[in-house]
Amino acid sequence: MLKSSAHTSAITQAVMHSSPLAEAFRQCEALTREHSKSFYIATALLPKAKRLAIRALYAFCRSTDDIVDTTHGTARAAQLSDWRQQAQREWREQHSPVLKAWTWVRDQYEVPVHFSNELIDGCESDLRVCRYDTWDDLRRYCYLVASTVGLMSMHIIGTRDQSAATIAAAEAEAIELGVALQLTNVLRDVGEDLARGRIYLPREDMERFGYSEDDLRQHVNDDRFKRLMRFEMDRADALYDDSWRGLRYLQPDGRLAVGAASLLYRGILGRIHANNYDVFTQRAHLSTSQKLARLPAIWVRVMRLD
Repeated sequence: MLKSSAHTSAITQAVMHSSPLAEAFRQCEALTREHSKSFYIATALLPKAKRLAIRALYAFCRSTDDIVDTTHGTARAAQLSDWRQQAQREWREQHSPVLKAWTWVRDQYEVPVHFSNELIDGCESDLRVCRYDTWDDLRRYCYLVASTVGLMSMHIIGTRDQSAATIAAAEAEAIELGVALQLTNVLRDVGEDLARGRIYLPREDMERFGYSEDDLRQHVNDDRFKRLMRFEMDRADALYDDSWRGLRYLQPDGRLAVGAASLLYRGILGRIHANNYDVFTQRAHLSTSQKLARLPAIWVRVMRLD
């Protein structure tokens, strides 16, 4: 792998001139700013080279997901297949600005291609799977669409050392954090997903609380639903708690950004509760001012890791 200084020099050279690659990175920055305020704020805490690289990764992930969620009809499968093939190529062969920036980053940071392929596998499953029976089934989906992002991010942020033990520990915690983040998405987006014909809440959990799919489709927000949501939120909280210790395995200059991403996104769970578990007509989120107000406490918590 390249040393951090080599990465910094390479990415600085890539974006300092007016070139197609520089423009590609600018478009990735704009896409990140538009679609994820939390991620944009969190990644602002990274050194410039890592910030640009991580936002290129976000743009790739977002663009992959958009093929499934915004493309209509049978064209989605063909477009996703074409996207997968394009993503295997090196950056000079790319026409898409997002793929140009991302594949440059992927090769510079030696990110294994199989992670991006797994991400695409997860997005592709949304074309054919609209229901999950068990938590294990949903957890596997969360791994594909979110934990893979954490594993790719690790190659950009870097670990505190290159020992096998450190890398294995960091990977394990990145997987847990990815599952927590995606489960938070699932809980926040119950209503939006339902409108798309998807139910991610595991059937076994719904049955545990006597809550049916018909209840869900009728937007029933009674005590059964609240207990079901609290059950899933407790599961997400446990995953966030378990993954937090993984920050100590990262390079110091990346810990605050990852910690902020974790805790700001975790804040969505509190907003769901504040909205009385109405995930059908309200989208739980933290305002920009609320996010910024939390940063000092997040910094303190990160500084206490060691």
